[in-house]
Amino acid sequence: MFVLLSLLATPSLVAQEVSSDSAAVSENRFDLHFQLTTVTQAHPGFEASYSGRNSLSPSSEHETTVTSTLFLGARLWKGGELYVNPELSGGSGLSHTFGVAGFPNGEAFRVGDAQPRVYLARLMLRQTLAAGASTEPLEEDANQLGGSRPARRWTLTVGRFGVGDFFDNNSFSHDPRAQFLNWADWTAGAWDYAADTRGYTWGFIIEYDDSDWEARLGATAEPKVANGPDFDHDLLHAYELTGELDRNLDVAGRRATARLVLFYNRARMGNYRQSIEESDGQPPDIIATRRVGRSKWGFAVNWEQAISSAWGLFLRASWNDGANEAWAYAEIERSLTCGGVWKGPLRVRPDDQAGIAFIVNALSRDHRDYLAAGGYGFMIGDGRLSYGLERIAELYYRAALLRSIWLTADYQFVEDPAYNKDRGPVHVFGARVHAAF
Repeated sequence: MFVLLSLLATPSLVAQEVSSDSAAVSENRFDLHFQLTTVTQAHPGFEASYSGRNSLSPSSEHETTVTSTLFLGARLWKGGELYVNPELSGGSGLSHTFGVAGFPNGEAFRVGDAQPRVYLARLMLRQTLAAGASTEPLEEDANQLGGSRPARRWTLTVGRFGVGDFFDNNSFSHDPRAQFLNWADWTAGAWDYAADTRGYTWGFIIEYDDSDWEARLGATAEPKVANGPDFDHDLLHAYELTGELDRNLDVAGRRATARLVLFYNRARMGNYRQSIEESDGQPPDIIATRRVGRSKWGFAVNWEQAISSAWGLFLRASWNDGANEAWAYAEIERSLTCGGVWKGPLRVRPDDQAGIAFIVNALSRDHRDYLAAGGYGFMIGDGRLSYGLERIAELYYRAALLRSIWLTADYQFVEDPAYNKDRGPVHVFGARVHAAF
């Protein structure tokens, strides 16, 4: 973290000028985009020696989720932009989004209510300041006004957003609406990032961008309870600090990017070992041990490598200390993901895309002992545990139907769901329709 802060404080020592066309670029004053995504997943029945209240159902089932987002943007003044994203979501993940740590549907929320609801996803004020004279063109996109921007720049974003909007990006796996669906594929599984039940938070992000490296630092609010919809207003004891350093590289003539993410969380968390020691022979209850100011820290390493104009590979590895309660994202303390994406796998369909990825998730010793003693988290818990690594393989094929509509077939194989060798394996079949205008 100190290295990251020192780099932010001394950009002139590492910055390089970027040549660009100085001709004036037309800038959008207003912007409007829209997306609609539906995901239907099903699994056949599977073997399970026992089940608990947070288990994936061993009976066959199917569920559908839907999200729809309106992306509104406006240029307020030089370098100043405002973005507002009202969003609708409904439906449920398999077994009400319980029973798998690396959950198969990145569009599923743990809200407990399948009825569609409209809410404010993002409300962001962004200010960009030039750190050099050169500019670069910027294509219009969701939450991105078209025009130009300084090639070397500082950017401050304040408001409501998803932490993943800014950190742990990866060209080949970072969007469950268009790429891999699994939670541990599209972002780092062990990164327990600050978010409410729907995946958003309040805070600020400071970024510095140069031609071959980037750095960013964020401070965001934590929910009041694990997987809760409301935020803790005790900001001295409940927050997340996140830092990231990116480096763009040339490997064998192909572009690659390496990223390091560091995070530190504070919240009113429970402690796994304490809950076991105080259980008095009963199943431990993590909620009973919650205390103000408990913390968690960890890191994620992220690599993407272009192999050709059509092929690319990615890798993520993440870790957190795992002593205190999983709080906002997933019940994962160690995670390793690797995979690849193939653009245009069929010569006659150049706009299609295929991907394959492999995931291994693990728990800390304290967390696995807690589950083995009969404890429950906010996402997993079978009442007992015969511990094993949770291993997942995901394969998808995305077909372009029209210019702005895609249909994806997705298959996931889950070995030892929720780290339990007494349950599974599970075959998850999915179909996704995504429209973006």
